[in-house]
Amino acid sequence: MQKIINTLAIIFAAAAFTACEDVIDVEVPEGKTFTVVDAWITNTPGRQDIRITQSMPYTNQAPAPIVSDAVVTLTDMTSGQVYPFAFSNGKYSYDPGVGISVGIVNHIYKLRVELKESTFEAIDTLKRVVPIDSITYEFKTKEDAASSEEGFYARWHGRDIAGATDFYWVRSYRNSTDNRVADAFPIDGSFEANVADGSVFIYPLSEAITREDKPFQENEKVIVRLSSVSKPSHTFLRMVDEQLSNGGLFAKILENVPTNLKNVNTSSNAKVLGWFGTSAVQFKERVMVK
Repeated sequence: MQKIINTLAIIFAAAAFTACEDVIDVEVPEGKTFTVVDAWITNTPGRQDIRITQSMPYTNQAPAPIVSDAVVTLTDMTSGQVYPFAFSNGKYSYDPGVGISVGIVNHIYKLRVELKESTFEAIDTLKRVVPIDSITYEFKTKEDAASSEEGFYARWHGRDIAGATDFYWVRSYRNSTDNRVADAFPIDGSFEANVADGSVFIYPLSEAITREDKPFQENEKVIVRLSSVSKPSHTFLRMVDEQLSNGGLFAKILENVPTNLKNVNTSSNAKVLGWFGTSAVQFKERVMVK
């Protein structure tokens, strides 16, 4: 991919010197369309939503078409409880009622998605999560900030649970959960397994909730969501994050991100994209004031 980009850059530069009026059209194949499943179940009380869409060509800026005729079922394989998800307003939902959670820590869940092309299933375990102890922040002037950006630099604080390898997903927001700031993916209290079991989350992870190029400003609110994830889900999330942030001189060649949704029909070659994951979730927020 990078070689192709570099070659095109040379071609465009040569054209600029030899024939500034020439127009070069680059044909980009549309590729095959796949069904995409976005399914994440948490222990947060209330409604759980699952989205199923169709993939779009890279150059197409239109919203992804919604798949509305699937049959979606979630099974708690630990308790035997079955949750049928109904389609409405662009998504598949199940509401257990106020104050009731579908997701339970240490339970195993199976998602079944019946599509026209075939039926797909995936399994994930809802892992434990630690509480967020607190959020602190420091106001830095342009002279004090390494990025020369004046504002509030926030940090979250917590300690990993000792006794096993735990995988986490940290996401921060600005003012509301519709405005994502950053993501981080700890293993125990660090970035690697067998290094920081039971430890306080290290500094690079705790400060990752602030963007250095756009710190928080007066009266803005930082919201931190700490989610537990299984090891396969952690690997998937890191791969997605690497693809989204891929670029620059040393960019990696783009690769397909895997899915855990398996076709249960052995005579079918149909495939889907996306992931089914489960999380226990903790939230904390704080407003920036001098």
